[in-house]
Amino acid sequence: MRVGSARSLGAIDDPSSTHEEARTMATEKQKEAARHNIEKAREVQSERAHGADIPRTSEGLSTAEKDRLADAEFAFPEERKEPLSDATHVRNAMARFDQVEGVTDQERDQAWKRIRAAASKYGVHVAEDDWRDLPAGGKGRKQ
Repeated sequence: MRVGSARSLGAIDDPSSTHEEARTMATEKQKEAARHNIEKAREVQSERAHGADIPRTSEGLSTAEKDRLADAEFAFPEERKEPLSDATHVRNAMARFDQVEGVTDQERDQAWKRIRAAASKYGVHVAEDDWRDLPAGGKGRKQ
């Protein structure tokens, strides 16, 4: 993850991007959930390090598996966000599309093309022709 990249800093100086930045910021609820998940993951990691046999409870890619993916297998390759390795991940990439921060509309256009190609490859139906038509915030509302 690139923190403080020139692209994200430039967006702050551009008054026309204020709406775009506000729309893509994580909510406090999302941030709190992320903090909780990190705390839980650290506890489990510590228990495993001390010999506890704790099976993985989540399906999907482990961090190591995600690290082995090529950049081209992500909707947002520069940020390595939203892997497109199977149908489940393609659906997830569409559902979380508006949560990716620090990307331009042009990068979103390219990511949408990658998602649509992966959806076609894995047989995932995509009703929207453009990412701007996706529901905002996962609540079924249009942006």
